[in-house]
Amino acid sequence: MSRAAALRLGAFAGALALAFGAAFAVGSAVDPIAAADTTAPAHNEEMGGMEEPAAGHGAGHSESGGQLPGLSVSEAGYTLTPATTFYQPGAKTELRFTIQGPDGKPVTQYTETHEKDLHLIVVRRDLSGFHHVHPTRDASGTWSIPFTFTAGGTWRLFADFQPAGLDRTLTLGTDVNVSGLYIPVPLSEPASVYSFDGYDVTLAGNPVAGKESELTFTISRGGKPVTDLQPYLGAFGHLVSLRSGDLAYLHTHPSQDAKPGMKGGPQITFGTTFPTAGTYSLFLDFQHAGAVHTAEFTVQVGADGKTQIVPPTSLPSAEPSMKQSGQPSGQPSAPGHEETPHGH
Repeated sequence: MSRAAALRLGAFAGALALAFGAAFAVGSAVDPIAAADTTAPAHNEEMGGMEEPAAGHGAGHSESGGQLPGLSVSEAGYTLTPATTFYQPGAKTELRFTIQGPDGKPVTQYTETHEKDLHLIVVRRDLSGFHHVHPTRDASGTWSIPFTFTAGGTWRLFADFQPAGLDRTLTLGTDVNVSGLYIPVPLSEPASVYSFDGYDVTLAGNPVAGKESELTFTISRGGKPVTDLQPYLGAFGHLVSLRSGDLAYLHTHPSQDAKPGMKGGPQITFGTTFPTAGTYSLFLDFQHAGAVHTAEFTVQVGADGKTQIVPPTSLPSAEPSMKQSGQPSGQPSAPGHEETPHGH
């Protein structure tokens, strides 16, 4: 080989090496695995930041700036860890879980929110069988509550809490599996009134996606306005909204606090923001005559203010013989808990 040819070959090899080096550098810059900074915090303001603080559990996540509450099993170093993810329908069981902290140990210190250290929401993934309960915690940090899943399918658990030392609430979600027959529950035709156990709850409002909306619930019983609502967890009403499809979680409360001895009603007004257009199931808890009741609605939120309100049908039991006297089919029960089973 001539000297000139050798020089040309050497130059080509050098250029090729430079090209590979540049490509590797660019690839490292855009590859989320190769370029990952293991020292970066799990929650940052750009990818998972919070909006300005808002009232209520689980409020505040920005749809554009980060994931909505309830969609992740872990956030800010905290992880929802159920003792088991498999259950039998119709069998009394102990629903047990822990909240693992950033140090990998169960959290034992919490900041009380709305009179409780932790709020647990249980609902089937077709948005039927909603239940809002409050488990107890032992010294080791394990939460537990007696519970009965009455129908097969995949159920979602939401733990809504504020760890001591953290300046905001978290809502973590995870799925558990209930064996047995699964019959999806379709939504009913549009209606603005949900009636159950002698109560009529009317929902009025015109929510628009991405904007704060005002929703007003008016409660009557036997055709007469209810004007003696009782305080429940520091408020006259609790509203949980779940987005159909992914079950993103929105939990808001009325602006008026309720103290012991106060009476409320017949109207309860909430301010909330539905992050996107779509279908949402709304669950309103209120206390009257010593019992906690739940009114259920499905709202189809539009981007142009065109909204339909649809109450869901009840959840069928896994077997016809599993219906219990005085309890609607499909309503999960929490025996031994201080709350009265929700009415439907």
